[in-house]
Amino acid sequence: MTQPRVRAVPRVEVVVVQPTPFCNINCSYCYLPQRDDRTVISQSTIANLFGKLFVCGWSDSQLTVIWHAGEPLVVPVGFYRQAFAAIEAMRPPGIDLVHAFQTNGMLITPEWCELFTDWKVIVGVSIDGPKAMHDARRRTRAGGGTFDRTLAGIRLLRARDIPFHVISVLSRAALDQPDMMHDFYAAEGITQVGFNVEESEGDHVSDMLANADARESYRRFLDRFWRRARSDGRIGYVREIDDMIRAVFRPRETAWRNPQVEKLAMLNVDCRGNVSTFSPELLGMKNADYDDFLIGNVNTDSFEQMCHSPALAAMQRDISAGVAACEAECGYFSVRGGGAPINKLAENMSFASTRTVFCALTHMAPADVVLGSVENLLAPDRGPGPQPRQVPEAVERADSAFSSSTNYY
Repeated sequence: MTQPRVRAVPRVEVVVVQPTPFCNINCSYCYLPQRDDRTVISQSTIANLFGKLFVCGWSDSQLTVIWHAGEPLVVPVGFYRQAFAAIEAMRPPGIDLVHAFQTNGMLITPEWCELFTDWKVIVGVSIDGPKAMHDARRRTRAGGGTFDRTLAGIRLLRARDIPFHVISVLSRAALDQPDMMHDFYAAEGITQVGFNVEESEGDHVSDMLANADARESYRRFLDRFWRRARSDGRIGYVREIDDMIRAVFRPRETAWRNPQVEKLAMLNVDCRGNVSTFSPELLGMKNADYDDFLIGNVNTDSFEQMCHSPALAAMQRDISAGVAACEAECGYFSVRGGGAPINKLAENMSFASTRTVFCALTHMAPADVVLGSVENLLAPDRGPGPQPRQVPEAVERADSAFSSSTNYY
């Protein structure tokens, strides 16, 4: 069994930046605790973040910067042009940096499209399926539906030939409708799809995890959706399946990584410069045992100082204990690498724990689908076996970053 790779020196691969906690809509499943806060991160905080990161030398040669938490497009286009230019001026030679947005799509305009094109931004749009399904849970603050404006944003991206993927949060009702979901995406020219399962985090309690049949329902959904995608050909990439194929069929000598269990592999920075690591959803949550999961602030601390944070040491101790326990008892460890700390804490009340319902859904079920198709590899007359779809390298990088924690709505 290939164990997750552990680095003595931190290597930052993903930086999740919260431009603002504020969101212009009010999804029923949102776990973000401060989505009414209109604070915007300052340009000086952005300069401190990337200046200190590049100086310490811990940035990976391929760095993905995700602008997320709240709705990033409520901050003006000009803000990002200034920020991107400042980051680019500081970027050392040899570091390939890509920016990514996860948005509800309602605020996309031609001006935003120009920014996406100029900076080759990777765009993810949150849409939960056809109108009735989407509007049931993704609503405006006044209680109205958001589908029409989200779809208008998607259509504008298509009209401007801007690559994008969508992330859909699956409800229990959606699990019974894989054909309807497939046909909706295909009809709208959506070619890259990722699925999240609604989960319990923060103040939100999901009924998905209480469903005793949830794993099998999700497995059936993925299996049917993937078969339709393969036979139809219009949807070229299904994140849960294509990423799992890469994990299952990787070369034996290839090291497996789970960035959520490595300190600073995922660097999460809020609009005031506070820093957390491991699961991005920890940022903004309260917990006295781990000092609210904060390890420092980019405006006052160096990353070397943050590495000596007592909160970081306590989290790393307990997360590592949980990873070791997962390796000892979980047959899926080689494709999961210890799970997501945030879900262990939310479901089991401890980082130092093992199996979660969330992991059973998001990793065990896709693995079951992929492994169940292996017989096709042994019987060529039955058709092609599981093969990952080809997507542009930049899209694959950003998608990998987004899916490191599948809670990006």
